[in-house]
Amino acid sequence: MKYAFIGGHRRLWPVSVQCRVLKVSTAGYHEHVARRALDAPRKHVSDEALLVHIRAIHAETHGAYGWPRIWRELLARGFKVGKERVQQSMQRHGIRAKAKRRFRITTDSNHDFPIAANLLDRQFEVDEPDKVWAGDITYIDTDEGWMYLAVVIDLFSRQVVGWSMRNDMSREIVIDALRMAWFKRHPSPDRGLIFHSDRGSQYASRDFRDVLTEYGITASMSRRGNCWDNACSETLFGSLKVERLHGQRFATRRAARDETIDWMLWYNRTRLHSTLAYVSPMQFEENWLEAQAA
Repeated sequence: MKYAFIGGHRRLWPVSVQCRVLKVSTAGYHEHVARRALDAPRKHVSDEALLVHIRAIHAETHGAYGWPRIWRELLARGFKVGKERVQQSMQRHGIRAKAKRRFRITTDSNHDFPIAANLLDRQFEVDEPDKVWAGDITYIDTDEGWMYLAVVIDLFSRQVVGWSMRNDMSREIVIDALRMAWFKRHPSPDRGLIFHSDRGSQYASRDFRDVLTEYGITASMSRRGNCWDNACSETLFGSLKVERLHGQRFATRRAARDETIDWMLWYNRTRLHSTLAYVSPMQFEENWLEAQAA
């Protein structure tokens, strides 16, 4: 049986699901893909053509990729090129990833709400989905005023599984993001899901703690004033602002919201993540699910 029909739809349905419906083995499909990859001719390109493709990828990613990711993207597109050649070409023509910047801390930990223990304790490597979620809030500047973004990240795949954007930093913003994550993922109550955040008043509030209790989620909080205890969220916000928002002027909150959502969808589906062996968060989770089903 031929397997070519599967590849074009893998972004719509996991390969494991398609194989099960079509009654073919997942292992057989992957063997077929591997054979095709070995047999497929690699495209050799001149220095001039290589530069064109490098510039194209750099533009497609809004300048988010440096040479390691651009090199891997070229390989994924079938080009036979060494990483040193890509690095040298980019250096020669001044092509580089956007530089990291420092951003303002938005945490308000001066409150009298209860503080949860730091159960995560910087153990950011998680072995399965929906075991540890992390949440945080950041701000985005617009001509209409600040817009605030709250996210929920699954630490297994670094996927953004929930988010909310509002004109204020009320507790509703973190509750809405958590509810989105819950309805999207529906984690089993017996998984012992942990939700980690900073000590901000939004996360420590009674209303937010009540939602955690409703969903059977255990709270975990960073130590006071220690952003490294929630480093994955800080990294995500840094990437969002550097790769997409910095340098743009948003006339309206709606424009900023649209750009932010567009980046998060691209981040989940496409962006090569160094922590995940240079695959996207959704691809990383799909690969794990396929391995469990094999």
